[in-house]
Parts: sequence; C-alpha cells; structure tokens
Amino acid sequence: MSVTIKDVAYIAELARLSFTDTEKEKMTSELNAILQYVEKLDEVDTDGVEPLSSIHDEVNVLRDDVRQESVPNETALLNAPDKLDRFFRVPKVIG
Repeated sequence: MSVTIKDVAYIAELARLSFTDTEKEKMTSELNAILQYVEKLDEVDTDGVEPLSSIHDEVNVLRDDVRQESVPNETALLNAPDKLDRFFRVPKVIG
C-alpha cells in the first residue's frame, strides 16, 4: 500500500489543513516511509505469542469511591470572574 499526493490532499482537506505542493510531496514521502516500516512488522514471526492489550500486569487500579466534604460554595465563588447568586456564570457557548 502506498500513499499518493491525491491521498494527502484528501486527508488534508478532511483535517482542514492546507499544504503547498512541496509540502504535499514531502508528506507523501514521509507517510510512505512510515507505511514501509509498518509493513516490515508483518514479517515478524508472532506464532505462539499471546496478544496484549497492555504491557502492564496491573488491572483496574482504582481508588475507593469515598464521599467527602467539598469546598463550600461561597469559597468556590470567591475567585469567580462572574457569578449569579450561588452559581458560576459563563459565556454562552451554543448559539
């Protein structure tokens, strides 16, 4: 499998990136080098090797969910740039 300049242009469009023709050529070359390296990994004999989802033996290392006191509302609002009653006031994000 190889990447063409057309592929790079398409991916750049999806990512909303713009490249010059020189940059597209360089990106094509670099992506093809990466793919060649990955193809070399296909040559590795992995018979008898168990698949891994992690290199660590630790599984679900979580702390206990313990209820504890929180910061009082008044204290939390002390440094708020804008507040309304007992709430943080933030700029509208959705139109």
